[in-house]
Amino acid sequence: MMVKIIRALVAILMMLSPSLPHQLSLPAIPKGQDLNLDSRFELVWSDEFDGTELDRTKWQYPWWETERKGGYWHEDMVDVKDGNLVITTAYMSEPLDNYYDEIWGDRIDFDEYKEGWYTGCITGINTVEHLYGYFECRAILPKSTGMWSAFWMMNDKVENVDGSGKDGTEVDIFESMYYKDVSWGAGDAVVSGIHYDGYGADHKGDSIGKWFANNPYEEYNTYGLEWNENEYIFYINGVETGRLSTGGVSQNPEYLLLSCEVAGENGVANADRHGTGKISMKPGDTAEFIVDYVRVYQYK
Repeated sequence: MMVKIIRALVAILMMLSPSLPHQLSLPAIPKGQDLNLDSRFELVWSDEFDGTELDRTKWQYPWWETERKGGYWHEDMVDVKDGNLVITTAYMSEPLDNYYDEIWGDRIDFDEYKEGWYTGCITGINTVEHLYGYFECRAILPKSTGMWSAFWMMNDKVENVDGSGKDGTEVDIFESMYYKDVSWGAGDAVVSGIHYDGYGADHKGDSIGKWFANNPYEEYNTYGLEWNENEYIFYINGVETGRLSTGGVSQNPEYLLLSCEVAGENGVANADRHGTGKISMKPGDTAEFIVDYVRVYQYK
């Protein structure tokens, strides 16, 4: 009921001014242009996740990154079943095996797996990269506070500090930070934004704010990005939510990622990050990020 009330309030505020909900830190309702996918784009790459295991010609696991914020990334938390990619988040009282320890264990940044929250990520680095077009996934989001799922893009120039995002930009097509944020009505909302010039003191970024999806923790929604040489245009269910060109748009090919992360640091959870709240799951609970497909289109 609270979300319905907030949605009605947001609709009224948007009639007065489209920017009012964001000024009040409320999510907005997508009201921009329709995508018109078939008339403007042609499909050039996809993964429908129809098999029984991850297609390693399209994706790989980030084996070089074990500890991730308040938890761990591990390939055992990634599955392909029933026509979906499924990334599961769960607590492991015993560390999972590191399949790459004998090969890469002497790397100074290769953190040891420990007891804690485990989840997963798949990445197109070194397998599939694209420049410009429209990028979309169809997904159901994981049901837990203290964590989030994401569909995003990267390249190896994001760390360059040169005052520009043209050499490389992290583009967060969506992040699900607000599960059950019912007090402010943001529980059915996602956020989109960009990051460039690394992640240290020189980091820069921008966001289009929070946007409602349709019951996203129970139902499939599509999340898309149109990327051209002038701007990034974000969509939910084929309706525009916002545009960014801050710092200049990336002019280099980028790869896709699908991931879940647990809020916290040094592998220890129970922090509040960007509005996630503290983790609500207990050992024995699980949360699933379910992805029906990922598709890439180029302009006709």
